[in-house]
Formats: sequence, C-alpha cells, structure tokens
Amino acid sequence: MATVDDLKFQEFDDAANLLAANPDATTISIDEPTEIPKNQHGRLQEPGREEDDELLGTDDSDKTELLAGQKKSAPFWTFEYYQTFFDVDTYQVLDRIKGAVFPVPGRNFVRLYIRSNPDLYGPFWICATLVFAIAVSGNLSNFFIHLGKPTYHYVPEFRKVSIAATTIYAYAWLVPLALWGFLMWRNSKVMNIVSYSFLEIVCVYGYSLFVYIPTAILWIIPQKVVRWVLVMFSLCLSGSVLVMTFWPAVRDDNRRIALATVGTIVLLHALLSVGCLAYFFDAPELDFPAPIIPAHNGTTLITK
Repeated sequence: MATVDDLKFQEFDDAANLLAANPDATTISIDEPTEIPKNQHGRLQEPGREEDDELLGTDDSDKTELLAGQKKSAPFWTFEYYQTFFDVDTYQVLDRIKGAVFPVPGRNFVRLYIRSNPDLYGPFWICATLVFAIAVSGNLSNFFIHLGKPTYHYVPEFRKVSIAATTIYAYAWLVPLALWGFLMWRNSKVMNIVSYSFLEIVCVYGYSLFVYIPTAILWIIPQKVVRWVLVMFSLCLSGSVLVMTFWPAVRDDNRRIALATVGTIVLLHALLSVGCLAYFFDAPELDFPAPIIPAHNGTTLITK
C-alpha cells in the first residue's frame, strides 16, 4: 500500500525547495496569460513602419486581400459571379470618391482603396450620373443662352442623353481595356512592371470621373471664362489621379515608352473633358428664322 509521501508530486517539492532557497523569486501562473506592455510593443515596431502603413495601406487590407484570394469564385454565367463586383457599402464608395477628388502625392489610389475589394458599383453610377448631368445641364445652358430672344423656341434635345451615354461609357470601358492590354504586353517584355487587373483600371477611371459631375452642373453658367477655368481645374484633379496611379506601373519601362503612355492617358482624358464642354455647352449659336405670321388679307408678315 502506497504511503503519503509516495502520493506527493515531485514538481511541488521542487518548487517549494526553490522558494525556500530564494524567497524573492517570482512565480508565473499558467492559467493567466502574460500581457505585453504597450510601450514594449511600440519599441518592437520599426521607426518608419507607421509611415509605410499610411502610404501603402494597413496590414488589415493585406489580410483582406489574402482572404479575398482564397474565396472560391463562382462561374461567370451565374448571378453570384457578378454580385461580387457590387459587394461594397456606402462608406467604401464615399471613401474612394474622396480619394479621387482629393489626391495626395505619393499615394497609390489602387493600393489604398481598390485592391482589397474592386467594384463596379461606384463607376457604373458615377458614369450614369455624369451622363444625365451633362445632358440636362447642356439643355439648360442652351435655354439660358437664348432666353429672351423672340425668335427662339425651346425644344429639349433628348438625343444628348444617348450621345453623352455613348461617349462616357465608351471612354470608361474601352480606354481601360486598351490600357490593360498594353500593360499586359509590356509586362511580358519587362518583368518588374507593376500590373493592374482590368477591374482595377476600370475602378480608377470610373472614380476619376466623379469630379466632372459638379463641374457639369456649374457649366450652366453662361460665361466661357468660368467654364474653361472649371474644366482646367477638373482636368488637373482627375488627371493627377490617373498619373499618380499609372506612373508607378510604367516608370521602370523604357523612358520614352513610359512618358508616351502617361502622355496618352492625359491626352485622352483632356479630349473627353474639352469635347464634352465644346459639344454640349459651347455649341455654335444658330440663326433661327423669323416666324411667319399669316395676315387676314392673304399677305404674310415677317416679324424681326
């Protein structure tokens, strides 16, 4: 039969002997996890890490990106496949709009706002709103220009809606498609070129057009100087977003090719803004014929 001494744990005897030898020793309980002091955690971080996180994005965005890549994608013929392109909330869309309206030098728009969850919701509705803003503002501008002229009879031009829709959506889809194909081709030639997906490029172009919505509304002002100041201001804002986004993707390429690529991006963007202003708002003034009023004696009177 076992004695009382045989039932004792050897570890307790060792701990008791150590405490007896060194009464000032401290013990750690296994049940209570140790906490790392906040100041010690702050010392473990590198000095420039906070600036890098602020410039390139937080670690949470990297985790979100990795988790997004692990999701099982649905077949492209199903509704679930296209539903993922519209899986954003209002705060994300507003944050991306603010990033496009107030660009900060040195910050990549795709890396900060788009790459974790690219969407088509914002670009689609921004383009739709811009189409109606240009068409309605163009009709109102034409009305205010000829307001007070007795020979002018206002007729709404609904064809401007279809022309604006064709122009805006063709620019927002065909130009990103051509740019994506060009970057893929150059990526096969130069290995260290930054690559963007087609959806990311569409997002950049879609959100960069938001600044033209309030600009199109202000184009109603019948002053050419004010209109051209507005178009230059909007072109600088939206064009800077495109330049700061796509310059890192081509700067490691041949110098002439890189400059030609960025110059083409800015030129196409300028043609869109100037073309919309010239066609929808600065159309040449038409010489309307004077109305003919028939008289009772069989003669006609022409009013001047």
